[in-house]
Amino acid sequence: MSREPEAQPHPLASERIPETDVDPDAAVEAEADGVAAYLRNHPDFLLRYPDVLVGLAPPERWGNEGVVDIQRYMVETLREEIDGLRACTEQVIETSRLNLVSQTRTHAAVLALLGADDMDHLLRIIAEDLPALLDVDVAVLCFESDAGIPFGAGHVRPLPTSEVDRLVGAGRDVVLVRDMMDDGRLFGCGSMMVRSAALARMRPDPGVAEGVLALGSRRRSTFHPGQGTNLVSFVARVTERCLERFLRPAE
Repeated sequence: MSREPEAQPHPLASERIPETDVDPDAAVEAEADGVAAYLRNHPDFLLRYPDVLVGLAPPERWGNEGVVDIQRYMVETLREEIDGLRACTEQVIETSRLNLVSQTRTHAAVLALLGADDMDHLLRIIAEDLPALLDVDVAVLCFESDAGIPFGAGHVRPLPTSEVDRLVGAGRDVVLVRDMMDDGRLFGCGSMMVRSAALARMRPDPGVAEGVLALGSRRRSTFHPGQGTNLVSFVARVTERCLERFLRPAE
């Protein structure tokens, strides 16, 4: 049999370095010495990268276990404070982002209300557009007396006398309810899915009985006591002005 010629290495292939026995501990020690030398030559390194210090373990000042190392305790305390401040900062950023989203949605809802052409258009905007604009599931108007506001068609629901004070609370303008239990008086056929709600008192005109702008959500976390009520109150006040505009006869 003829012998095949020995394969020649590719001219661009790197020449293989023969393997040698290397002590891994010595390699690690050499790398550690290099890190130490770099830090000595750059004494401001931890000032520029303070997060590195948080992850380092400080040395014990004394080897005796019976002696308390106050310096180590202080460093660990500072680490805990830094972690707490970082978590607090992240929470503030997230809260600010959510507030900005809510404010943007509120502005869009107000612009839609102000664009109503007549009473019927306004009531349809409240019932059909506000849920999508405010990220809720149901939006309804309820009044203790019609007084020019048409009941029916699911747009305005009637309430018994003094029911607004019972729902919102005497002397209060807005109430947020985490666990909403509605028998259908407020949200009608949508009452079964509503788990949290915002109820804002309505006083559109001296000649109209009080009412409620009710916003309902299927999520318990949407509305709960402790939240700010400024945006809900703002939507309710704008709705009042729009109702007042259509209730008053043209002069």
